[in-house]
Amino acid sequence: MDRLFTNIANGIARFVGDPIAFMLALATVIVWAVTGPIFHYSDTWQLVINTGTTIITFLMVFLIQNSQNRDAAAMQAKLDELIRAVEMARGQFIGIEHRTDKEIQEIRTELEKECAELEENPYKPHSNTYLERLLKRR
Repeated sequence: MDRLFTNIANGIARFVGDPIAFMLALATVIVWAVTGPIFHYSDTWQLVINTGTTIITFLMVFLIQNSQNRDAAAMQAKLDELIRAVEMARGQFIGIEHRTDKEIQEIRTELEKECAELEENPYKPHSNTYLERLLKRR
């Protein structure tokens, strides 16, 4: 079931990201607008476009979220592999995306401080004990 949903979601995402999808949507709106006088701008005529766009928007929210979740997970896996493969990289950064927003912000703040100190004096050995503590705590 998961594979089927992924295939369907990928196919729809590719289609709706294509210019032809925009042209079809625009053509639909134009046809709807042109038919207004024919249907005397009735409530039913308005309900058709309102219902159609609401349903499409509702479904697209789930497809977009699925696509973003998959992309983010793939990006994290790639970054984790780079951290693992680079000899001087700190392995404690693998998986920090599972931390709370506050913990991640604290880590980012410390990294920025560390980088600023290294820019001021690139030859000074730096101590990152506070950063290491932040990375190790759970």
